[in-house]
Amino acid sequence: MTLRKLRAELAADQELGVGNVLSTLVARAGVDAESGITFDSEVDGHPAWRRLTLRDLDRAVAARAAWFHCAGIRPRDPVAVHVTTAADQVLAFFALTRIGAVPALLNTNMDGTTARAYLGKVRPRALLTDAAHRARLGNEPFPGVLHTDIADAAGGYEGQAPSQYRFHPSDAAVITHSSGTTGLPKPVTASHASLFAATRHRLTLPRPRTIDRMLSALPANHAAMVIAVTLALCSGIELLMLSDQDGKGVLAAVDRWQPSCVFGFAATWPQLVAEDLDRYRLDSVQMWWNTGDAAHEAHIRKLVSVGHRVVPKRGGVDRLPGATFMDGLGSSEMGHSMFFITHTPDTDRYNRCIGKPHVFAEVAVLDERGLPLPAGRIGELGIKSPTLSPGYWNDSVTTYRTRRSGYFLTGDLVYRDEAGYYYHVDRVVDTVSLSGGRYLHTAQSEEQILAGCPEVLDCTVIAVAEDESTVATEVLVSLAAGGPAPGDLQARVRAALDEHVAATVRSVIVVADEDIPHGPTGKVRKAILRERYKERTARAAAAAGGKAETV
Repeated sequence: MTLRKLRAELAADQELGVGNVLSTLVARAGVDAESGITFDSEVDGHPAWRRLTLRDLDRAVAARAAWFHCAGIRPRDPVAVHVTTAADQVLAFFALTRIGAVPALLNTNMDGTTARAYLGKVRPRALLTDAAHRARLGNEPFPGVLHTDIADAAGGYEGQAPSQYRFHPSDAAVITHSSGTTGLPKPVTASHASLFAATRHRLTLPRPRTIDRMLSALPANHAAMVIAVTLALCSGIELLMLSDQDGKGVLAAVDRWQPSCVFGFAATWPQLVAEDLDRYRLDSVQMWWNTGDAAHEAHIRKLVSVGHRVVPKRGGVDRLPGATFMDGLGSSEMGHSMFFITHTPDTDRYNRCIGKPHVFAEVAVLDERGLPLPAGRIGELGIKSPTLSPGYWNDSVTTYRTRRSGYFLTGDLVYRDEAGYYYHVDRVVDTVSLSGGRYLHTAQSEEQILAGCPEVLDCTVIAVAEDESTVATEVLVSLAAGGPAPGDLQARVRAALDEHVAATVRSVIVVADEDIPHGPTGKVRKAILRERYKERTARAAAAAGGKAETV
Protein backbone atom coordinates (compact mmCIF):
# COMPACT_ATOMS: atom_id res chain seq x y z
CA MET A 1 0.00 0.00 0.00
CA THR A 2 1.36 3.44 -0.89
CA LEU A 3 1.79 5.99 1.86
CA ARG A 4 -0.64 8.32 0.12
CA LYS A 5 -3.35 5.64 0.07
CA LEU A 6 -2.64 4.68 3.68
CA ARG A 7 -2.96 8.30 4.82
CA ALA A 8 -6.30 8.60 3.00
CA GLU A 9 -7.61 5.40 4.58
CA LEU A 10 -6.53 6.49 8.05
CA ALA A 11 -8.18 9.90 7.63
CA ALA A 12 -11.44 8.19 6.66
CA ASP A 13 -11.38 5.63 9.51
CA GLN A 14 -13.81 7.03 12.08
CA GLU A 15 -12.85 4.40 14.68
CA LEU A 16 -9.23 5.58 14.62
CA GLY A 17 -8.05 7.83 17.42
CA VAL A 18 -5.14 8.31 19.78
CA GLY A 19 -6.05 5.19 21.74
CA ASN A 20 -5.59 2.71 18.89
CA VAL A 21 -3.12 4.29 16.46
CA LEU A 22 -0.42 1.65 16.82
CA SER A 23 -2.71 -1.37 16.57
CA THR A 24 -4.53 0.17 13.58
CA LEU A 25 -1.26 0.79 11.74
CA VAL A 26 -0.08 -2.76 12.43
CA ALA A 27 -3.36 -4.10 11.06
CA ARG A 28 -3.46 -1.86 7.99
CA ALA A 29 0.18 -1.35 7.05
CA GLY A 30 1.78 -4.43 8.63
CA VAL A 31 4.65 -4.62 11.07
CA ASP A 32 7.19 -4.22 8.28
CA ALA A 33 5.97 -0.75 7.33
CA GLU A 34 8.54 2.05 7.38
CA SER A 35 6.98 3.93 10.32
CA GLY A 36 8.83 3.90 13.61
CA ILE A 37 10.26 5.96 16.46
CA THR A 38 13.82 6.63 17.62
CA PHE A 39 14.49 7.17 21.32
CA ASP A 40 17.52 8.56 23.12
CA SER A 41 17.56 5.63 25.57
CA GLU A 42 17.78 1.84 25.27
CA VAL A 43 14.53 -0.09 24.88
CA ASP A 44 14.49 -3.81 25.72
CA GLY A 45 18.04 -4.27 24.50
CA HIS A 46 17.43 -2.12 21.42
CA PRO A 47 20.20 0.52 21.35
CA ALA A 48 19.48 4.20 21.87
CA TRP A 49 19.45 6.36 18.74
CA ARG A 50 18.42 3.43 16.53
CA ARG A 51 14.90 3.41 15.09
CA LEU A 52 12.28 1.03 16.50
CA THR A 53 10.15 -0.23 13.62
CA LEU A 54 6.43 -0.89 13.91
CA ARG A 55 7.33 -4.53 14.62
CA ASP A 56 9.68 -3.45 17.44
CA LEU A 57 7.11 -1.07 18.88
CA ASP A 58 4.31 -3.64 18.68
CA ARG A 59 6.38 -6.21 20.59
CA ALA A 60 7.50 -3.74 23.26
CA VAL A 61 3.95 -2.48 23.76
CA ALA A 62 2.45 -5.99 23.85
CA ALA A 63 4.93 -7.07 26.55
CA ARG A 64 4.04 -4.07 28.70
CA ALA A 65 0.30 -4.42 28.11
CA ALA A 66 0.52 -8.08 29.18
CA TRP A 67 2.40 -7.15 32.35
CA PHE A 68 -0.01 -4.35 33.25
CA HIS A 69 -3.01 -6.61 32.61
CA CYS A 70 -1.56 -9.41 34.74
CA ALA A 71 -0.93 -6.85 37.50
CA GLY A 72 -4.66 -6.11 37.58
CA ILE A 73 -4.96 -2.96 35.48
CA ARG A 74 -8.26 -2.95 33.61
CA PRO A 75 -10.15 -0.78 31.09
CA ARG A 76 -11.08 2.70 32.36
CA ASP A 77 -8.54 2.55 35.21
CA PRO A 78 -6.61 5.83 35.53
CA VAL A 79 -2.89 4.98 35.74
CA ALA A 80 -0.27 7.60 36.67
CA VAL A 81 3.07 7.48 34.83
CA HIS A 82 5.93 9.43 36.45
CA VAL A 83 9.18 8.40 34.77
CA THR A 84 12.38 9.81 33.28
CA THR A 85 12.74 8.77 29.65
CA ALA A 86 10.61 9.59 26.64
CA ALA A 87 10.67 5.88 25.75
CA ASP A 88 9.05 4.89 29.05
CA GLN A 89 6.39 7.60 28.66
CA VAL A 90 5.49 6.70 25.07
CA LEU A 91 5.52 2.92 25.49
CA ALA A 92 3.47 3.13 28.69
CA PHE A 93 0.96 5.32 26.89
CA PHE A 94 0.59 2.81 24.04
CA ALA A 95 0.41 -0.20 26.36
CA LEU A 96 -2.17 1.32 28.71
CA THR A 97 -4.39 2.49 25.86
CA ARG A 98 -4.19 -0.99 24.35
CA ILE A 99 -5.80 -2.25 27.57
CA GLY A 100 -8.25 0.65 27.57
CA ALA A 101 -6.82 2.16 30.75
CA VAL A 102 -6.36 5.94 30.95
CA PRO A 103 -2.69 6.95 31.30
CA ALA A 104 -2.11 10.07 33.39
CA LEU A 105 1.29 11.32 32.24
CA LEU A 106 3.34 13.46 34.63
CA ASN A 107 6.18 15.73 33.58
CA THR A 108 9.52 14.25 34.56
CA ASN A 109 10.59 17.58 36.13
CA MET A 110 7.66 17.83 38.54
CA ASP A 111 8.94 18.01 42.11
CA GLY A 112 7.86 15.41 44.65
CA THR A 113 5.59 17.65 46.72
CA THR A 114 3.70 18.89 43.68
CA ALA A 115 3.51 15.39 42.20
CA ARG A 116 1.99 13.98 45.40
CA ALA A 117 -0.63 16.73 45.49
CA TYR A 118 -1.37 16.24 41.81
CA LEU A 119 -1.74 12.48 42.24
CA GLY A 120 -4.16 13.16 45.07
CA LYS A 121 -6.30 15.06 42.59
CA VAL A 122 -6.11 12.41 39.85
CA ARG A 123 -6.68 9.49 42.28
CA PRO A 124 -5.09 6.84 40.02
CA ARG A 125 -5.74 3.11 40.27
CA ALA A 126 -2.02 2.47 39.74
CA LEU A 127 1.26 4.37 39.75
CA LEU A 128 4.18 3.57 37.44
CA THR A 129 7.52 5.12 38.36
CA ASP A 130 11.24 4.55 38.08
CA ALA A 131 13.78 4.63 40.92
CA ALA A 132 14.51 8.35 40.59
CA HIS A 133 10.88 9.41 40.73
CA ARG A 134 9.88 6.98 43.48
CA ALA A 135 12.64 8.49 45.61
CA ARG A 136 11.39 11.97 44.76
CA LEU A 137 7.87 11.05 45.88
CA GLY A 138 9.15 9.86 49.27
CA ASN A 139 8.51 6.70 51.23
CA GLU A 140 4.96 7.41 52.35
CA PRO A 141 2.66 4.94 50.56
CA PHE A 142 -0.27 5.84 48.36
CA PRO A 143 -3.25 4.08 50.00
CA GLY A 144 -5.12 1.75 47.68
CA VAL A 145 -2.77 2.37 44.75
CA LEU A 146 -0.91 -0.39 42.94
CA HIS A 147 2.70 0.79 42.56
CA THR A 148 5.36 -0.73 40.35
CA ASP A 149 8.69 0.10 38.77
CA ILE A 150 8.28 0.79 35.06
CA ALA A 151 11.34 -1.38 34.30
CA ASP A 152 9.45 -4.50 35.45
CA ALA A 153 6.82 -4.03 32.76
CA ALA A 154 9.27 -4.83 29.97
CA GLY A 155 9.34 -8.42 31.27
CA GLY A 156 5.77 -9.20 30.30
CA TYR A 157 5.01 -12.05 27.88
CA GLU A 158 3.63 -10.47 24.73
CA GLY A 159 1.50 -13.53 23.94
CA GLN A 160 -0.59 -12.74 27.04
CA ALA A 161 -1.37 -9.20 25.94
CA PRO A 162 -5.09 -8.45 25.69
CA SER A 163 -6.46 -7.47 22.30
CA GLN A 164 -6.88 -3.79 21.50
CA TYR A 165 -9.63 -2.16 23.55
CA ARG A 166 -12.39 -0.74 21.36
CA PHE A 167 -12.69 2.97 22.06
CA HIS A 168 -15.76 5.11 21.57
CA PRO A 169 -14.82 8.56 20.19
CA SER A 170 -15.81 10.25 23.46
CA ASP A 171 -13.88 7.85 25.71
CA ALA A 172 -11.12 9.37 27.83
CA ALA A 173 -7.82 8.24 26.28
CA VAL A 174 -5.15 10.13 28.22
CA ILE A 175 -4.77 12.66 31.03
CA THR A 176 -2.07 15.30 30.65
CA HIS A 177 -1.62 18.37 32.80
CA SER A 178 -1.42 22.14 32.52
CA SER A 179 1.82 24.02 33.11
CA GLY A 180 1.06 24.82 36.75
CA THR A 181 2.24 28.43 36.48
CA THR A 182 -0.53 29.70 38.78
CA GLY A 183 -0.62 26.80 41.23
CA LEU A 184 -1.12 23.05 41.17
CA PRO A 185 -1.13 21.70 37.60
CA LYS A 186 -4.63 20.82 36.44
CA PRO A 187 -5.31 17.30 35.05
CA VAL A 188 -6.58 17.76 31.50
CA THR A 189 -8.62 14.97 29.92
CA ALA A 190 -8.28 14.20 26.21
CA SER A 191 -10.70 11.90 24.43
CA HIS A 192 -9.94 9.25 21.83
CA ALA A 193 -11.32 11.53 19.10
CA SER A 194 -10.36 15.00 20.33
CA LEU A 195 -6.59 14.51 20.42
CA PHE A 196 -6.65 12.88 16.99
CA ALA A 197 -8.84 15.50 15.29
CA ALA A 198 -5.99 17.72 14.09
CA THR A 199 -3.99 14.72 12.86
CA ARG A 200 -7.03 13.50 10.92
CA HIS A 201 -7.22 16.91 9.27
CA ARG A 202 -3.50 16.87 8.38
CA LEU A 203 -3.85 13.40 6.83
CA THR A 204 -6.25 14.89 4.26
CA LEU A 205 -3.57 17.38 3.15
CA PRO A 206 -0.45 16.72 1.05
CA ARG A 207 2.43 15.41 3.15
CA PRO A 208 4.79 18.38 3.61
CA ARG A 209 8.40 17.72 2.65
CA THR A 210 9.62 19.89 5.54
CA ILE A 211 8.65 17.31 8.17
CA ASP A 212 9.88 14.02 6.75
CA ARG A 213 12.35 13.71 9.66
CA MET A 214 11.12 15.30 12.89
CA LEU A 215 12.92 15.80 16.20
CA SER A 216 10.59 16.30 19.16
CA ALA A 217 11.97 18.52 21.92
CA LEU A 218 8.57 18.43 23.62
CA PRO A 219 8.07 17.14 27.17
CA ALA A 220 7.20 13.48 26.64
CA ASN A 221 4.19 13.66 28.98
CA HIS A 222 2.44 16.41 27.07
CA ALA A 223 -0.62 16.24 24.81
CA ALA A 224 1.59 17.70 22.07
CA MET A 225 3.78 14.57 22.37
CA VAL A 226 0.78 12.35 21.70
CA ILE A 227 -0.05 14.46 18.64
CA ALA A 228 3.56 14.35 17.38
CA VAL A 229 3.76 10.57 17.77
CA THR A 230 0.42 9.86 16.11
CA LEU A 231 1.11 12.29 13.26
CA ALA A 232 4.54 10.78 12.65
CA LEU A 233 3.36 7.15 12.67
CA CYS A 234 0.37 7.86 10.43
CA SER A 235 2.40 9.96 7.98
CA GLY A 236 5.54 7.86 7.61
CA ILE A 237 7.62 10.57 9.30
CA GLU A 238 10.83 9.54 11.03
CA LEU A 239 10.57 10.74 14.64
CA LEU A 240 13.20 11.18 17.35
CA MET A 241 11.86 11.67 20.89
CA LEU A 242 14.17 13.44 23.34
CA SER A 243 13.85 12.88 27.08
CA ASP A 244 15.28 16.29 28.02
CA GLN A 245 14.55 19.72 26.54
CA ASP A 246 17.79 21.42 27.62
CA GLY A 247 18.97 23.77 24.85
CA LYS A 248 22.49 22.38 24.50
CA GLY A 249 21.15 18.84 24.40
CA VAL A 250 18.60 19.72 21.73
CA LEU A 251 21.28 21.35 19.55
CA ALA A 252 23.59 18.37 20.02
CA ALA A 253 20.74 16.06 18.96
CA VAL A 254 20.05 18.17 15.87
CA ASP A 255 23.74 18.05 15.00
CA ARG A 256 23.81 14.27 15.43
CA TRP A 257 20.47 13.21 13.92
CA GLN A 258 20.04 15.90 11.21
CA PRO A 259 16.25 16.40 11.30
CA SER A 260 14.32 18.48 8.79
CA CYS A 261 11.90 19.73 11.48
CA VAL A 262 12.34 20.51 15.19
CA PHE A 263 9.17 20.55 17.30
CA GLY A 264 9.22 22.34 20.67
CA PHE A 265 7.80 24.83 23.15
CA ALA A 266 8.51 28.56 23.39
CA ALA A 267 10.65 27.96 26.49
CA THR A 268 13.14 25.95 24.41
CA TRP A 269 13.98 28.57 21.77
CA PRO A 270 15.78 31.11 24.03
CA GLN A 271 17.94 28.27 25.32
CA LEU A 272 18.91 27.43 21.73
CA VAL A 273 19.73 30.98 20.66
CA ALA A 274 21.75 31.52 23.84
CA GLU A 275 24.31 29.14 22.32
CA ASP A 276 26.72 29.76 19.45
CA LEU A 277 24.62 28.26 16.66
CA ASP A 278 27.60 28.22 14.30
CA ARG A 279 29.13 25.43 16.40
CA TYR A 280 26.38 23.01 15.37
CA ARG A 281 25.37 21.44 12.08
CA LEU A 282 21.91 22.94 11.62
CA ASP A 283 21.69 23.08 7.83
CA SER A 284 19.33 20.08 7.72
CA VAL A 285 16.61 22.04 9.52
CA GLN A 286 13.87 23.36 7.24
CA MET A 287 11.32 24.15 9.96
CA TRP A 288 11.23 25.07 13.63
CA TRP A 289 7.71 24.24 14.83
CA ASN A 290 6.46 25.98 17.98
CA THR A 291 3.40 25.22 20.05
CA GLY A 292 2.13 26.25 23.50
CA ASP A 293 3.00 29.89 24.21
CA ALA A 294 3.64 32.17 21.25
CA ALA A 295 7.34 32.62 20.49
CA HIS A 296 9.20 35.95 20.59
CA GLU A 297 10.37 37.72 17.43
CA ALA A 298 13.93 38.06 18.76
CA HIS A 299 14.25 34.29 19.09
CA ILE A 300 12.47 33.49 15.83
CA ARG A 301 14.74 35.78 13.79
CA LYS A 302 17.87 34.03 15.09
CA LEU A 303 16.50 30.58 14.31
CA VAL A 304 15.38 31.41 10.77
CA SER A 305 18.89 32.68 10.07
CA VAL A 306 20.15 29.07 10.12
CA GLY A 307 19.07 25.98 8.20
CA HIS A 308 17.45 26.19 4.80
CA ARG A 309 14.09 26.19 3.07
CA VAL A 310 12.92 24.86 -0.28
CA VAL A 311 10.56 27.00 -2.37
CA PRO A 312 8.90 26.03 -5.66
CA LYS A 313 9.87 27.69 -8.91
CA ARG A 314 9.09 27.11 -12.54
CA GLY A 315 10.54 23.75 -13.48
CA GLY A 316 11.66 22.76 -9.98
CA VAL A 317 12.58 24.15 -6.59
CA ASP A 318 15.08 26.57 -5.10
CA ARG A 319 17.04 25.85 -1.93
CA LEU A 320 17.37 29.12 -0.02
CA PRO A 321 19.36 29.90 3.13
CA GLY A 322 17.34 30.27 6.31
CA ALA A 323 14.71 27.91 7.73
CA THR A 324 11.02 28.62 8.33
CA PHE A 325 9.44 28.99 11.78
CA MET A 326 5.88 27.78 12.30
CA ASP A 327 4.36 29.65 15.25
CA GLY A 328 0.99 29.36 16.89
CA LEU A 329 -0.79 29.30 20.22
CA GLY A 330 -1.97 26.15 21.96
CA SER A 331 -2.40 24.40 25.29
CA SER A 332 -3.27 21.00 26.73
CA GLU A 333 -6.89 22.12 26.94
CA MET A 334 -7.00 23.24 23.30
CA GLY A 335 -5.64 19.85 22.24
CA HIS A 336 -3.69 21.42 19.39
CA SER A 337 -2.51 24.86 18.31
CA MET A 338 -5.52 26.86 17.17
CA PHE A 339 -3.52 29.25 14.99
CA PHE A 340 -0.59 29.15 12.61
CA ILE A 341 1.79 31.61 10.98
CA THR A 342 4.99 30.87 9.09
CA HIS A 343 8.03 33.11 9.43
CA THR A 344 11.08 33.19 7.16
CA PRO A 345 14.06 35.56 7.02
CA ASP A 346 11.95 37.71 4.68
CA THR A 347 8.77 38.10 6.78
CA ASP A 348 8.01 40.88 9.24
CA ARG A 349 4.51 40.26 10.65
CA TYR A 350 5.48 40.02 14.31
CA ASN A 351 4.42 41.94 17.44
CA ARG A 352 3.13 38.64 18.87
CA CYS A 353 1.09 37.79 15.80
CA ILE A 354 -0.13 34.20 16.16
CA GLY A 355 -1.59 34.07 12.66
CA LYS A 356 -4.96 32.84 11.50
CA PRO A 357 -7.06 29.96 12.88
CA HIS A 358 -6.85 26.44 11.51
CA VAL A 359 -9.89 25.48 9.45
CA PHE A 360 -11.14 23.15 12.19
CA ALA A 361 -11.20 25.94 14.80
CA GLU A 362 -13.85 28.56 15.47
CA VAL A 363 -12.36 31.41 17.50
CA ALA A 364 -13.74 34.60 18.98
CA VAL A 365 -12.49 37.56 21.00
CA LEU A 366 -14.95 37.92 23.88
CA ASP A 367 -15.75 40.69 26.34
CA GLU A 368 -16.49 40.13 30.04
CA ARG A 369 -20.09 39.19 29.17
CA GLY A 370 -19.03 36.57 26.65
CA LEU A 371 -20.02 38.68 23.64
CA PRO A 372 -17.78 38.88 20.52
CA LEU A 373 -15.64 41.98 20.11
CA PRO A 374 -14.85 43.64 16.77
CA ALA A 375 -11.41 43.89 15.15
CA GLY A 376 -8.90 45.95 17.11
CA ARG A 377 -10.47 45.32 20.54
CA ILE A 378 -8.61 43.22 23.12
CA GLY A 379 -10.60 40.50 24.82
CA GLU A 380 -10.41 36.94 26.08
CA LEU A 381 -9.86 34.18 23.54
CA GLY A 382 -12.75 31.75 23.14
CA ILE A 383 -12.43 28.49 21.21
CA LYS A 384 -14.77 25.95 19.65
CA SER A 385 -12.95 23.00 18.11
CA PRO A 386 -13.18 19.21 17.80
CA THR A 387 -9.68 19.13 19.35
CA LEU A 388 -10.81 20.57 22.70
CA SER A 389 -10.45 18.68 25.93
CA PRO A 390 -13.83 17.58 27.33
CA GLY A 391 -12.75 18.94 30.72
CA TYR A 392 -10.58 18.55 33.81
CA TRP A 393 -10.30 15.12 35.41
CA ASN A 394 -12.19 15.00 38.75
CA ASP A 395 -12.89 18.75 38.57
CA SER A 396 -16.24 19.66 37.07
CA VAL A 397 -16.20 23.07 38.79
CA THR A 398 -13.13 24.27 36.87
CA THR A 399 -14.44 22.60 33.72
CA TYR A 400 -17.63 24.65 33.74
CA ARG A 401 -15.93 27.86 34.86
CA THR A 402 -13.83 27.81 31.70
CA ARG A 403 -16.90 27.67 29.43
CA ARG A 404 -18.79 30.78 28.32
CA SER A 405 -21.33 31.28 25.53
CA GLY A 406 -20.45 27.87 24.13
CA TYR A 407 -16.71 28.68 23.97
CA PHE A 408 -13.78 27.37 25.97
CA LEU A 409 -12.02 30.34 27.58
CA THR A 410 -8.28 29.83 27.19
CA GLY A 411 -7.20 32.51 29.67
CA ASP A 412 -5.40 34.45 26.91
CA LEU A 413 -5.95 38.07 25.88
CA VAL A 414 -5.86 38.64 22.12
CA TYR A 415 -7.11 40.94 19.40
CA ARG A 416 -7.80 40.57 15.68
CA ASP A 417 -6.79 42.99 12.94
CA GLU A 418 -8.84 43.88 9.88
CA ALA A 419 -6.95 41.32 7.78
CA GLY A 420 -8.02 38.48 10.08
CA TYR A 421 -4.70 37.97 11.86
CA TYR A 422 -4.76 37.42 15.62
CA TYR A 423 -2.28 38.86 18.14
CA HIS A 424 -1.54 37.59 21.64
CA VAL A 425 -0.92 40.26 24.28
CA ASP A 426 -0.92 38.41 27.61
CA ARG A 427 -2.47 35.92 29.99
CA VAL A 428 -5.50 37.29 31.82
CA VAL A 429 -3.90 36.60 35.23
CA ASP A 430 -0.73 38.54 34.33
CA THR A 431 -2.36 41.73 33.02
CA VAL A 432 -2.78 44.73 35.35
CA SER A 433 -5.20 47.63 34.95
CA LEU A 434 -3.71 51.14 34.93
CA SER A 435 -5.41 54.48 35.29
CA GLY A 436 -7.21 56.05 32.37
CA GLY A 437 -8.58 52.74 31.10
CA ARG A 438 -5.14 51.51 30.06
CA TYR A 439 -3.61 48.12 30.78
CA LEU A 440 -0.16 46.73 31.35
CA HIS A 441 0.23 43.50 29.37
CA THR A 442 3.34 41.71 30.57
CA ALA A 443 3.85 39.38 27.58
CA GLN A 444 3.50 42.27 25.13
CA SER A 445 5.96 44.29 27.23
CA GLU A 446 8.46 41.42 27.11
CA GLU A 447 8.10 41.35 23.34
CA GLN A 448 8.89 45.06 23.15
CA ILE A 449 11.96 44.77 25.37
CA LEU A 450 13.40 41.85 23.41
CA ALA A 451 12.81 43.65 20.10
CA GLY A 452 14.27 46.94 21.35
CA CYS A 453 17.22 45.67 23.41
CA PRO A 454 19.30 43.19 21.38
CA GLU A 455 21.70 42.61 24.29
CA VAL A 456 18.79 41.04 26.24
CA LEU A 457 18.46 37.30 25.59
CA ASP A 458 15.25 36.80 27.54
CA CYS A 459 13.16 38.76 30.03
CA THR A 460 10.27 38.48 32.46
CA VAL A 461 8.01 41.39 33.34
CA ILE A 462 6.26 41.35 36.73
CA ALA A 463 3.51 43.87 37.42
CA VAL A 464 2.02 44.29 40.91
CA ALA A 465 -0.86 46.56 41.92
CA GLU A 466 0.46 48.14 45.15
CA ASP A 467 -2.81 49.95 45.82
CA GLU A 468 -5.83 51.17 43.87
CA SER A 469 -3.83 53.82 42.03
CA THR A 470 -0.24 52.52 41.95
CA VAL A 471 1.26 49.73 39.85
CA ALA A 472 4.91 48.71 40.24
CA THR A 473 6.73 46.83 37.49
CA GLU A 474 9.91 44.83 37.86
CA VAL A 475 11.83 43.69 34.77
CA LEU A 476 14.10 40.65 35.10
CA VAL A 477 16.50 40.21 32.19
CA SER A 478 19.12 37.66 31.17
CA LEU A 479 21.85 38.89 28.85
CA ALA A 480 23.51 37.25 25.87
CA ALA A 481 26.47 35.08 26.89
CA GLY A 482 29.57 37.13 27.57
CA GLY A 483 27.73 40.42 27.21
CA PRO A 484 28.15 42.95 30.03
CA ALA A 485 25.15 44.87 31.32
CA PRO A 486 25.04 48.28 29.61
CA GLY A 487 25.23 51.22 31.96
CA ASP A 488 22.04 52.61 30.46
CA LEU A 489 20.14 49.28 30.51
CA GLN A 490 17.28 50.61 32.62
CA ALA A 491 16.85 53.62 30.32
CA ARG A 492 16.95 51.37 27.25
CA VAL A 493 14.31 49.04 28.71
CA ARG A 494 12.03 51.96 29.53
CA ALA A 495 12.51 53.40 26.03
CA ALA A 496 11.38 50.10 24.49
CA LEU A 497 8.09 50.14 26.40
CA ASP A 498 4.90 52.10 25.87
CA GLU A 499 5.06 55.35 27.83
CA HIS A 500 2.29 54.41 30.26
CA VAL A 501 4.04 51.10 31.01
CA ALA A 502 7.53 52.61 31.27
CA ALA A 503 6.24 54.98 33.96
CA THR A 504 5.51 52.00 36.24
CA VAL A 505 9.00 50.43 36.03
CA ARG A 506 10.67 50.40 39.45
CA SER A 507 13.71 48.28 38.64
CA VAL A 508 15.52 46.37 35.92
CA ILE A 509 17.51 43.46 37.33
CA VAL A 510 19.97 41.17 35.54
CA VAL A 511 19.35 37.58 36.63
CA ALA A 512 20.56 34.07 35.85
CA ASP A 513 18.14 31.45 34.59
CA GLU A 514 18.23 29.61 37.92
CA ASP A 515 16.92 32.76 39.64
CA ILE A 516 13.63 32.45 37.75
CA PRO A 517 11.08 29.90 39.03
CA HIS A 518 9.79 27.69 36.23
CA GLY A 519 6.97 25.19 36.08
CA PRO A 520 7.59 21.59 34.96
CA THR A 521 7.17 22.52 31.29
CA GLY A 522 9.59 25.46 31.48
CA LYS A 523 7.07 28.29 31.77
CA VAL A 524 7.91 31.14 34.15
CA ARG A 525 5.86 31.11 37.34
CA LYS A 526 4.99 34.79 37.51
CA ALA A 527 2.67 34.28 40.47
CA ILE A 528 5.66 33.27 42.61
CA LEU A 529 7.68 36.27 41.38
CA ARG A 530 4.82 38.62 42.27
CA GLU A 531 4.69 37.18 45.78
CA ARG A 532 8.46 37.56 46.14
CA TYR A 533 8.18 41.21 45.10
CA LYS A 534 5.44 41.85 47.65
CA GLU A 535 7.50 40.19 50.40
CA ARG A 536 10.56 42.31 49.58
CA THR A 537 8.60 45.55 49.57
CA ALA A 538 6.94 44.62 52.87
CA ARG A 539 10.33 43.95 54.44
CA ALA A 540 11.70 47.21 53.06
CA ALA A 541 8.72 49.10 54.45
CA ALA A 542 9.15 47.50 57.89
CA ALA A 543 12.87 48.33 57.90
CA ALA A 544 12.07 51.95 57.03
CA GLY A 545 9.66 52.26 59.94
CA GLY A 546 6.54 51.78 57.89
CA LYS A 547 7.57 53.97 54.98
CA ALA A 548 7.78 51.95 51.74
CA GLU A 549 10.93 52.31 49.70
CA THR A 550 11.54 51.69 46.03
CA VAL A 551 12.96 48.22 45.50
